[in-house]
Amino acid sequence: MIQLSGMPFYQNTMWPADRIESIIFQRMNDAPDVYSYQSISELLFEIRLRKNIIASARKMNDGDSQFEPFEKSRCNPQYWYLTAVGGFQLKRGALPSEAIRDIYRNSSLYAFECATAKMIIYYHAVLHSIGDYSFNRFFQNIYLYSWHANPALGIETVKTNYFLPGDVVYFNNPDFDPNTSWWRGENAVVLEDGTCFGHGLGIETPSQIIHALNKRRKPGSSQSAYLKQSATRPSFKQLEKLSLLPRGYNTHPKQLIIFHNKSSISMERYLLYLNKAYQQTPHIYPFM
Repeated sequence: MIQLSGMPFYQNTMWPADRIESIIFQRMNDAPDVYSYQSISELLFEIRLRKNIIASARKMNDGDSQFEPFEKSRCNPQYWYLTAVGGFQLKRGALPSEAIRDIYRNSSLYAFECATAKMIIYYHAVLHSIGDYSFNRFFQNIYLYSWHANPALGIETVKTNYFLPGDVVYFNNPDFDPNTSWWRGENAVVLEDGTCFGHGLGIETPSQIIHALNKRRKPGSSQSAYLKQSATRPSFKQLEKLSLLPRGYNTHPKQLIIFHNKSSISMERYLLYLNKAYQQTPHIYPFM
């Protein structure tokens, strides 16, 4: 259900006219949860960013970037330093907007695992939602590694069994083969037609993704992979507010990076590692 300024909001026959936006709107309005907005611009921003997340996922699927674990990561050295742990550090002087676009333009030069893929999709979708100027103001010093994110994205994971187009879901494979540990799970973007994009598997239905993971279990296992009842999302409202900030306003928050060398983990798992690190180093704060 959608609420606008505390009142139920219903779609009229003229809006949204875009097919994917209309599907997203209907899924939100049919949801058991309440999605509340203070203005129509807040609602429009979320719907359009969700559409751009879907478009970025489909564009990655159409490209030539490869799925590889961290130790085999590749990137274009014109824009990125490939770090010893398999992360991509934005080069000094490189525009964040151009570096993110290059992953799509020169996709054959890149290889990364599926959590990193989702961060690339998020950055690419946000870029196309707020434009180059705002993106380059708020997303300097990008470091692509697993679920490490600029705090401006406000990424969170919520418990739910009702998924919206543009959500990222996680297929857990508890009995993965340790010889191919990168198949411990699959992060996937929910598309408007109910299929999902997972980097390494492509666009498949949820049952097809589970079937693919089950073929990559340890020998003799009978424990099936499954879709976790949670969804990962950026903070649409926070990003909408950033897009409206006046020129000259800049913020460059930093966040502790957790190096774990476990490809294809969920956002929930990454947050557990992050929280543990903060507990062990109390003088370090999440946003500095």
